[in-house]
Amino acid sequence: MPISITLPKWYDLHTHFRQGENVKHYIADHLAMGCAGALAMPNTKPPVSAITGPKSDSAWTIKAYREDLISAGGDLFDHLITPLYLTRETTPAMIAEGAASGLLQAAKYYPPHGTTNSEHGVPIEEWIGSDVLRAMEDNEVILCIHGEQHGLEGPEYFDSNQTAESFFYFNRLPRLLEAHPKLKIVCEHITTEAAASFVSQAPSHVGATITPQHLLYTMGHLVQGLKYHLYCLPLVKFQRDRAALRSAVTEPGQDKFFAGTDSAPHTSKMTECGCAAGCYTGGCAPQLYAMAFEEAGAQLETAGGIAAFTRFLSTNGPAFYGFAPSKETFTLTKEPSTTTVFETKEGPVTPLPSGLGMEMSWSLKS
Repeated sequence: MPISITLPKWYDLHTHFRQGENVKHYIADHLAMGCAGALAMPNTKPPVSAITGPKSDSAWTIKAYREDLISAGGDLFDHLITPLYLTRETTPAMIAEGAASGLLQAAKYYPPHGTTNSEHGVPIEEWIGSDVLRAMEDNEVILCIHGEQHGLEGPEYFDSNQTAESFFYFNRLPRLLEAHPKLKIVCEHITTEAAASFVSQAPSHVGATITPQHLLYTMGHLVQGLKYHLYCLPLVKFQRDRAALRSAVTEPGQDKFFAGTDSAPHTSKMTECGCAAGCYTGGCAPQLYAMAFEEAGAQLETAGGIAAFTRFLSTNGPAFYGFAPSKETFTLTKEPSTTTVFETKEGPVTPLPSGLGMEMSWSLKS
């Protein structure tokens, strides 16, 4: 008889639903994998960089994007968070008014040109000490950070001794915390030992999301055979980094680290400028997380293993964002499962396991 574990439905607190007619498929994949709620990233084209009002050619609004997501099936989520994209047009008044309206719960920092559709981002140095971040402190709006340093090149950007992420956590985030000591921060999709250590030692109002791919894979997996379906930003890192992430999520009683898949559907991974960044894990993220926890040494058939997995997947994230965990459940069973490619008019959307030609060792029933 295969092992089965039943958990509270979980929250994906960093995902991409994109825009257009395929959104309903991406939301359906999340609902099918037992997801009770999601934080939908605002790097659409144009970005979600205003609060209310209609869409324009230069900016979407949180209100309008939420309405799109809800009409595509997002009304079935218990919680749906749509952050504001921080741009040069963001003002303290927008933060205060958005928070008062209830629409603004979080805002997203992107390093300029650091990932997909991040060209509207502003270097972190310009935000530190700013009135916008002070307004976020005063109005208890969470800052979601893509924690990589803008503008590094070559070995400064990626090397065994330093990456854009480790530079950011050693040199930028300490300054930001000093300037804004009350600001609640989520360090998004962390990948390095430096980031895991920083979050572990930071005050309780600093947390972090971690993706399944960064818990499972290293740079060796990416470059051996150039597995472009594993190409994401931030890049997968080294064994010591993966070990630090695994240690962080399995630490008994930890309450700072939680699930955020960074699931990113692309209809074409190969582009004129290289490779589109992002792994699609809709429909299969809990299975991948279960595999990662097992590889980290967690025994999911034991009370301790289940407790650690439940904290990471189902309870830490809601607690950090200030709402109760789901009262509904889903079940994972230790038996093989696979994913299938989704065909769209623009091209195929390939889930990460399909792209890697792998069979998962867990299956899911919502």
